[in-house]
Amino acid sequence: MNRQTKGYRTALAPWIVIRLVSPTQQTIVGRFRSRSDADGHLAVLRRLMPDAELQVIFDMERD
Repeated sequence: MNRQTKGYRTALAPWIVIRLVSPTQQTIVGRFRSRSDADGHLAVLRRLMPDAELQVIFDMERD
């Protein structure tokens, strides 16, 4: 996947659910087009993984 395609996909789905692995490391769990979709996915993940540290953030990647 080239950089332009990746940027386009990122722009289409700016809301991401991340899992905080350590204070300096995070893993993207999923990308979503709307905040409500991301929040819904977060609710399911919290039920499945109650001990995981998860957050919804808006990914504003700049070129």
